[in-house]
Amino acid sequence: MRGRALYNYVVENLTPENKYVHAAVHMNIKELGFKFTWFFRSEWRRIRAGSTFSNVGGVIVSVEAVFNHPSYGSNYYDGDISVLRLTTPLVYSSVIQPTAIVAQNSAIPDNVPVVHAGWGLIWQNGITAFILRDVEIYTVNNTLCTQRYAQLDPRYIVTENMICAGVLDVGSRDACQGDSGGPLYYSNILIGVVSWGHGCAHAIYPGISTSVAPYTDWIVSIAV
Repeated sequence: MRGRALYNYVVENLTPENKYVHAAVHMNIKELGFKFTWFFRSEWRRIRAGSTFSNVGGVIVSVEAVFNHPSYGSNYYDGDISVLRLTTPLVYSSVIQPTAIVAQNSAIPDNVPVVHAGWGLIWQNGITAFILRDVEIYTVNNTLCTQRYAQLDPRYIVTENMICAGVLDVGSRDACQGDSGGPLYYSNILIGVVSWGHGCAHAIYPGISTSVAPYTDWIVSIAV
């Protein structure tokens, strides 16, 4: 995450039912490291909640089941969203709280400030963050984003189920490798899940998150 470090953080990537967490499908299919690709079964996965640090503090809970959206894989990264069911419910506290999820089919305006949070790389090909970081960027018009990625590679398909965001024609701030599955917030409402992009904080090519709005009813149907 190319942004600032956070020393106080409330875990909010939770549904109102405190046994479910959001993620990206491609995280549940594979984890990309510097040299290796690992495949994980859901029962081997755990989440850490209530800590600013990536590998200490808070509470650790195992994942009982992973629900990937059935449309994933049909059109590049379209439908790159998952719901993880935990083995035991999280206990809400000052540092563990549910998030507000955007309403089904809500439209997100262009050029509004949004916030990523994560423990991904601090810069492209750099080191992984130990302290949770966040960054404010801006939504980018989907048509413009689609045109730019099409010029880069026709295989890079930006769909209406995605949100493009960055600092257009400037770069310097955005999510990075290792932030996948993390939240994208607009006015403290979860509107996106970090999915893919070209490099990190690229001036020409914004980062892309799965838009939550097309999938809100699906999320609720699983978590309720």
